[in-house]
Amino acid sequence: MRKASAKHKEGQDLAVHGSIWLTMAGENFGGAGRVDLLARIAEYGSISQAAKSIKMSYKAAWDAIDAMNNLAGEPLVERLTGGKGGGGTRLTQRGERLVANFRIIEREHRQFIEQLSRQAEGITHDFLLIRRMNMKTSARNQFLGQVTAIRPGSINDEIELAIPGGLTLTAILTHASRDSLDLRLGSEAFALVKASSIIVVTDEQKAGFSARNRISGRISRLQIGAVNSEVIIELPAGGSIAAVITNESCHALALAVGQTASAIFKASSVIVGVPA
Repeated sequence: MRKASAKHKEGQDLAVHGSIWLTMAGENFGGAGRVDLLARIAEYGSISQAAKSIKMSYKAAWDAIDAMNNLAGEPLVERLTGGKGGGGTRLTQRGERLVANFRIIEREHRQFIEQLSRQAEGITHDFLLIRRMNMKTSARNQFLGQVTAIRPGSINDEIELAIPGGLTLTAILTHASRDSLDLRLGSEAFALVKASSIIVVTDEQKAGFSARNRISGRISRLQIGAVNSEVIIELPAGGSIAAVITNESCHALALAVGQTASAIFKASSVIVGVPA
């Protein structure tokens, strides 16, 4: 059974939705779509008509039937040959029982969702808090931390954030930005860093960098694209940081999964935000 999902917009009631799918021996058996296909076969006595009624191709319908038959270990659909109508298709007793039982499960699930939706009334504020915790941005790297130092400058301020794993990030932002965010020592804040702003270096490199932030770990994943490569560096205390570099740089560094590497980025590349 798929977990219920909730959607909310300001000024609207919270609604809960959910759907069901079945598994057999750990494999995805299907959900309402495949069961509906079986029900239409029982109704029309024809796979082609059943598939057309739910806007599915004939081949896709047979592929679904074959998959369900294999997972069930016995036929759910059988062909009829000869006869006055020239043959057709029908469900086996096992197929009919599956459709009937799924309808029962659907009815119970619908009642469960309705009850859950009633209970969801009045939790709007908690949902908005959860939504903030699951903030989505275009920046691949998001770190939640606490302000541990503020160093005012003539134009900009330098902010230090302690993030999980005993790491510290440094960010540069204007006085106006710091005031609008109301940043203080001990404040909770998050740091956003675009993957394209990160330089990847290996321990073998001895070159110096002026960038204030350096986070080290081991490469856990490499995704080579047409022009750029995505490098995921797993951090010792958990979590990870993603970088996007050119394929040329990836080859020049001879990057490989399991290799020790560091992610380097400027303090000015760090975007600081606070929970709303």
